[in-house]
Amino acid sequence: MRAGKLIFICVALIGAAAAQTTRAIGTVTAISGATITLKSDTGAEMAITVPDSARILRTQPGQRDLASASPIELKDVQVGDRMLVQGSSSGGGVQASRIIVMARSDIAQKQQQEQQAWSRGTGGIVTAVDPAASAITVSSMPGTSVTIHVTPQTVIRRYSPSSVKFTDAQPSSLADIQKGDQIRARGTRAAEGREFNADEIVSGSFRNIAGLVTVVDAAAGTFTVNDILGRKLITLKITGDSQMHKLQPMMAQMIARMAHSEAGGAQGGPNGAGAPSRPAAAAPASEPGMRMGGGAGTAAGGGRPDFQTMLNRTPAITVADIQKGDAVMLVATQGAAGQDSTVITLVAGVEPILTAAPSGSAAAALLSSWNMAAGPAEP
Repeated sequence: MRAGKLIFICVALIGAAAAQTTRAIGTVTAISGATITLKSDTGAEMAITVPDSARILRTQPGQRDLASASPIELKDVQVGDRMLVQGSSSGGGVQASRIIVMARSDIAQKQQQEQQAWSRGTGGIVTAVDPAASAITVSSMPGTSVTIHVTPQTVIRRYSPSSVKFTDAQPSSLADIQKGDQIRARGTRAAEGREFNADEIVSGSFRNIAGLVTVVDAAAGTFTVNDILGRKLITLKITGDSQMHKLQPMMAQMIARMAHSEAGGAQGGPNGAGAPSRPAAAAPASEPGMRMGGGAGTAAGGGRPDFQTMLNRTPAITVADIQKGDAVMLVATQGAAGQDSTVITLVAGVEPILTAAPSGSAAAALLSSWNMAAGPAEP
């Protein structure tokens, strides 16, 4: 009987100790002596006590194990670093037994590298999916297609219907990608530019909208567009994650000429941009973002521009800059039932483009190159 009681007490004590073990993930907001203030990913702040016995390791963003982690000291931890803490609950805080740190500078460097990789990637509207060949065909302009090849190592994510955040994109598979979806990929482009080997893909089902702004409510962060694609009025909301840019007139006219030409407009005739239509390859090198020698802003092979790169070079705007009567092209979320769609990417200053392609079909194809604010996930 006494042995049974002893076993019960030991089990209870072990269970209590296990219950007190905790872990927290967040960002360092302050350091004072042996105490670190950590803002967790849930938004709560907690005090982390770091005794001399605590083990502190530094690892690189993206690492899946601690094989390459290196020991550091408390003095090496900086405000802004990301941190995983393991330890025991203590007076509302945590007494650390092990801390794993990702330095803020390492995170920033990795994010910059990944952003550059995304900007050099490809994207468009999915026109075909071939599961047997692990290939996706996308179109970014009328008559232009790229085949994206997927391997077992390719990371595939998919946006949720109501979020514009890349960090909210969920793990997905090739089977989830359907014709009509929009896709962005980073990886390696073949020399001829028609084949692309994807390291990572993000896809989603979005709304392409193009037309004139009819109402703006800057205080509410909403505006209404008379959509020429869907032939109806659509109210949209803007959040801090929405990307909004305005094309310079010369760039808008250049894109209008391409849209007019690709949509089958007569070569050499007048177009909505007020200038003769001509092939994209004839655009002068002086036009912004359009160096035909294969530099930034062009597709591999020098024949066709990368519109995402071009867009990244245009001035950013806010909802306060949008006026009634402005012509806009945008990509938005589908939106949950009863809720307004959220702007992912908006491009203003597009009057010449919509005039050159009044049906909106070429505008929709151009928008596919501006889909989704693809970027690296937070560590």
